[in-house]
Amino acid sequence: MDGEIVGADALQLYRDIPILSAAASDEERAEVPHHLVGVVDAAEGWSVGTWLRAATDVLAGIAERGKDAVVVGGTGLYFRALTHGLADVPEVTAAQRDEAARDIDIVGDQVGLARLAEVDPAAAGRISPGDRQRLVRAWAVWRTTGKSLTDWQSISIGALPEGSWTACALNPPRDALYARCDARLAAMVQAGALAEVKALMDRDLSPALPALKAVGYREFAAHLRGELTLPEALEAAQRETRRYAKRQTTWMRGQMADWPRIDAVAADDQWRQFLALNPGLTA
Repeated sequence: MDGEIVGADALQLYRDIPILSAAASDEERAEVPHHLVGVVDAAEGWSVGTWLRAATDVLAGIAERGKDAVVVGGTGLYFRALTHGLADVPEVTAAQRDEAARDIDIVGDQVGLARLAEVDPAAAGRISPGDRQRLVRAWAVWRTTGKSLTDWQSISIGALPEGSWTACALNPPRDALYARCDARLAAMVQAGALAEVKALMDRDLSPALPALKAVGYREFAAHLRGELTLPEALEAAQRETRRYAKRQTTWMRGQMADWPRIDAVAADDQWRQFLALNPGLTA
């Protein structure tokens, strides 16, 4: 293909989990340039906005080189942000959220919501009593930036120009999809997934980090701690992968309803269908 691939997968970003995330192999990356795959350490936690800014820069560079860009991945929210834009709300660190939470603790949720209403009435009006998470977030944004969450949400980034892109979604038959999910998990174990998990466990990273939420990590970590046998861990990981695939299918049905579907199972057949939907690309 006379083009370059841009990863749109919230897990394939992380260089520490190439097996768990089923990232492109070194051979595949040597054949076609890949961007935003294996570029972030697991200790970092990229948000949708962070990825969108990076992807926008990458796509601009590909366009300058006169190449086609194929954005590939499994994170529906990334595609949504790229095609529809995303509110440009600054990142708020965990420490800044903790400081905002302490402010709320001192005065209580009811007074905290009233104080938020003074600086961001729109956000306060959207927050239900008892919804502490949203209250703390809105207060943290105002406290950190001096600008209300509502004001930030009115500023959008991303959104590819209309008519500049075409789209399609992989939608193989469910039985075939689930069978491939099960086979992939078994192949991951053979390829060294346990060593990958062990290396992350040894780093004692926060379980809240995105990389540690990869399907299979929790199950294989439980095996390494002696809590599950390997067959039990594999079966649990396969089950979670099928559930994740089902959620992706549901997302596509709701958020990508008008995208053409590729229903082939074999990779070569999928590629042929993809080229048929995008005749302007060079195979």
